[in-house]
Amino acid sequence: MISHDAIVGQGKAIMTGLRDWKPWFAAYDDPASPLASRLAVVRDGISRALRETAPGPIRILSLCAGEGRDVIPVVAAHPRRADVTARLVEFDPEIADVARRAVAEAGLADAFDVVTGDAADPARFAGFGPADLLLLCGIFGNISDADIAHTVANAAGLTARHGTVIWTRHRREPNLVPSIHGWFAEAGFTSLWESDPALPESIYVAGHRQDRDPAPLRGDAKLFTFIK
Repeated sequence: MISHDAIVGQGKAIMTGLRDWKPWFAAYDDPASPLASRLAVVRDGISRALRETAPGPIRILSLCAGEGRDVIPVVAAHPRRADVTARLVEFDPEIADVARRAVAEAGLADAFDVVTGDAADPARFAGFGPADLLLLCGIFGNISDADIAHTVANAAGLTARHGTVIWTRHRREPNLVPSIHGWFAEAGFTSLWESDPALPESIYVAGHRQDRDPAPLRGDAKLFTFIK
């Protein structure tokens, strides 16, 4: 049973009746699904970020991490595997348990910490960052425009200098992607790459590099509120 008392943010009311995400993940198993296509792009971006990160430890923070299908297999097979320490934050306890099993099966239990809790609550990742790779996947299509802007502004405090943030969003009208790029630029990020525009409009993935030192988190302690 999902408790909703942790899904709050920006002073908004507690949301109820949110979707059960477990059936949603089944689409990843269909190679022809848009989610499977998006997952492939995210994985490629993660591999690139690991490859391009300077020698030394690599910290990965994944918010709303789900089952960890993006980051766990990539790290497990990557030459930089031994450099990685990761924290995955997932609200649903059953989904978080799936991620924990995947971590154990990949032999990454000593390096990966799967936290069950509200990924919008900085307390869930306090003391871990700033991250060399921040994953904001599956979030921006489910929160308000104001919360997207707020989260992007705070990404500047969650990402290390020269670190990478990878995010996803659909391109359906009204297309917010250009605005999101602008918000990242204002927060000190440089655009690195984006997904193929020939992909369905339900898919958009982008990577940005942080060019400034981490900034303090801004405003309300909560980053966002899921409204879908």
